[in-house]
Amino acid sequence: MPNEPAEQWRRVTLTSDGPILVEGPVEVVLDDGRIARSDRFTVALCVCRRSRVYPWCDTSHRARQRRTA
Repeated sequence: MPNEPAEQWRRVTLTSDGPILVEGPVEVVLDDGRIARSDRFTVALCVCRRSRVYPWCDTSHRARQRRTA
């Protein structure tokens, strides 16, 4: 629970053009209250919301080309 002391620190890695990487296992509370769990050693959380397996990243963000100025 959010207010309980953590047993162990979790490492979160922010990437400039991709998902957020979190050392697992993790429990993600979605905005509608559902809970998604993963026991993998590292999970990739989708930040673009294009993933078909949201909240997990499926690399859908790579399909879109960035514009150059």
